Amino acid sequence: MAFTKAGIVQVVAQETGLTKNQYSHAVETLMELMKGALASGEDVLISGFGKFCVKEKSQRCGRNPATGESMILAARRVVTFKCLGKLRNRCNGGVCGAGD
Repeated sequence: MAFTKAGIVQVVAQETGLTKNQYSHAVETLMELMKGALASGEDVLISGFGKFCVKEKSQRCGRNPATGESMILAARRVVTFKCLGKLRNRCNGGVCGAGD
C-alpha cells in the first residue's frame, strides 16, 4: 500500500502537534513549489532523500503494442528520481551514516 499525501499529513500532524489543516496547507504549498520548479525545467534536491530531475526525451520511433504498427513518438520532458546513498542504504537494510 502506498504512503499517501493524506497519510503524511496525518502522521506529521500527530508528531508535531500542528492541526491537520495547518500541515495540509504546508504540504500543498510544498507540492506546488516542486511542481512549478519541475515544470520550468529546474531540478529539485531534497537533502538526505533524493533529487527529482527533468530529462529531455527526443523524438523516436515506437510501436503501438495493440496493433504492432510503427509510429513516431513526440519529443517530451519526463521527471525522474534519483535517491541519495543514505536512502538507498536504508531501503536495502544497510547501516546509514551518523544522525540517520
